[in-house]
Amino acid sequence: MKQTTLAKWLKVIIIIAALFGISVFAIFIPLCGKDLTAAYPEFENRYWPWLIFLWAAAVPCFAALITGWMLADSMKKDKCFTFANAKRLKLISLLAAGDTAFFFAGNIVLLFLDLSHPGIVLETLVIVFAGIAISVAAAALSHLIRKAAELQEQSDLTV
Repeated sequence: MKQTTLAKWLKVIIIIAALFGISVFAIFIPLCGKDLTAAYPEFENRYWPWLIFLWAAAVPCFAALITGWMLADSMKKDKCFTFANAKRLKLISLLAAGDTAFFFAGNIVLLFLDLSHPGIVLETLVIVFAGIAISVAAAALSHLIRKAAELQEQSDLTV
């Protein structure tokens, strides 16, 4: 597969992920929350804290998608192994790690404020582990891209 084709596919995937994220965070979660508070009025005090918390947790995800778009742009220009791409992947790694820590800490805080349930905290551990996996994978890719950029720079100097 050519790099331009791969870059186009990555951009399509990023657009689909962004649209999916917008629909989940702007439509699905608020509607589910409204349905839940309508069925269980005692949960009314939990709607806005949880909605704001989930919206705040979504911001780093969209920042990572924007960074991924920049990576796809550089792939399209046949500049895969650059220090800039290594920095972008490191940024994605840091965003994933930070968002994972924020998500876990926020769930614990909401639990201690009696706005959550221990079962919810246990269920969100799946999301936490996924965030850790994304962070580690992006950090490893960043390291490999940095090493490849160093090798390419050395190769360019010797030719």
